[in-house]
Amino acid sequence: MSQFSHFAQLWRTSTVRLTATFILIFGIFSILLLGFIGWQSNVSIQRQQADEIDREVRILQRIDANQGVRALAFAVERISRAPGPGVYFLGDASGQYLLGNVTDVPVDVLLTPGTYGFDYERADALTDNPEQLEGRDPQPAKSGYAVVRSVELSNGMRLVVGRDVVERRGFSAIIIQSFLIGVLGIIAFSIIAGGITAQRVLRRIDAIRDTSTKIMSGNLSERVPVTRRNDEFDGLATNLNAMLDRIEQLLQGLKEVTDNVAHDLKTPLTRLRNQAESALREGASDETRQQALETTIAESDRLIQTFNALLMIARAEAGAPSGALKDNDVSAIVADVAELYGPVAEDAGIVVETTITEGVHLHANRELIGQAMVNLLENAVKYARPEGQGEGQAQGRITVGLRRAGDRVLIEVADNGPGIPEPDRQRVIERFVRLEKSRSESGSGLGLSLVNAVARLHGGSFRVEDNAPGVRAVIDLPAA
Repeated sequence: MSQFSHFAQLWRTSTVRLTATFILIFGIFSILLLGFIGWQSNVSIQRQQADEIDREVRILQRIDANQGVRALAFAVERISRAPGPGVYFLGDASGQYLLGNVTDVPVDVLLTPGTYGFDYERADALTDNPEQLEGRDPQPAKSGYAVVRSVELSNGMRLVVGRDVVERRGFSAIIIQSFLIGVLGIIAFSIIAGGITAQRVLRRIDAIRDTSTKIMSGNLSERVPVTRRNDEFDGLATNLNAMLDRIEQLLQGLKEVTDNVAHDLKTPLTRLRNQAESALREGASDETRQQALETTIAESDRLIQTFNALLMIARAEAGAPSGALKDNDVSAIVADVAELYGPVAEDAGIVVETTITEGVHLHANRELIGQAMVNLLENAVKYARPEGQGEGQAQGRITVGLRRAGDRVLIEVADNGPGIPEPDRQRVIERFVRLEKSRSESGSGLGLSLVNAVARLHGGSFRVEDNAPGVRAVIDLPAA
């Protein structure tokens, strides 16, 4: 039963089915080719024999016409004794046998000249030297089938010249036998090769299935094995492994988000509860209750902002819906946001400079690009002041730029603040990550994560670079 199920499993594979289809096609083609070659071989041999018969008839007729009956009889006697498939008969005007290696010829063949085929018997005594037959037992007659041409000579004698076709049939049989053996050998080899190929394919598929089973059981670190053959299965395995890496990253990110949400929301929720308790405490004044309600509303607004940022990141990472990306003047979007934050930066003692290339259009979502610029400028306003400078001193500087670089469009927001250490530049893009020196500032640690999600939604990337001093945030988008 196991062998039958194994065979059924092999038969269900595309490799075995394709191999069986090719074997069937090859078998049909081979049979047709075999029949055609056999037919062509018979036709060719038959034509060759007919040409030889006609040639010998013309020679014997010329001998009869030029040298007489005696020379004709000598010639027929000589060629009759030669070994080979030749059939010869020379008779008088009435058809009586005179010479040749065949004695019995049908009457209609002798009476009416033409081309015929008939069964005959030929004894060795007619084809061997009589002196050589003395003291030997007579040999049995040889039977066969001959194709002959009958002619009437100028002196009235009957001449029959032909060829035994048994040799021709034997040659055709050899051709057919050889082709049959070859076809059967190729079919057997194809079946063996198909089985071996199917086994290899099944092993590769089983490896993928086993890996997926382990992954479904919870081991997300498992990967499909990749060989050195660099074939289509390796290409599939590479893509699957890349997909699994991405899924593992997303699940790890989801776990981190869950942990960070639980950690970062615990403190404001605790404050909300404490404010509510203080407002409900006996003897609390109206002013205390009013302040508790205001604090509760402020904390609730921050929580709502955090969840809105999370929802926006999730939507951006999920991909843009149909029709969400349109042709937009990105230069105008960047300029509008920079102009909007000019007064805010000025109040903080920071100078905003712009180097924006005009007329840059992209297939983008206006709201998301604008939100990404808002997040970058808010961060820049917070951290643009050089270390050791007060908030009211106009030494901070923010540069907002947009330029083309080949087939890319670069949106840059740079400041001259304290900067970010190189080991932390990639980490600050993750959700809820806030460096130690940022703990004193308000925020949820989701701003740069949203910028990164928006960049990836538009087919680009986001990176944080050193501005020496300060930070340069770069949104790198494809121009096409």
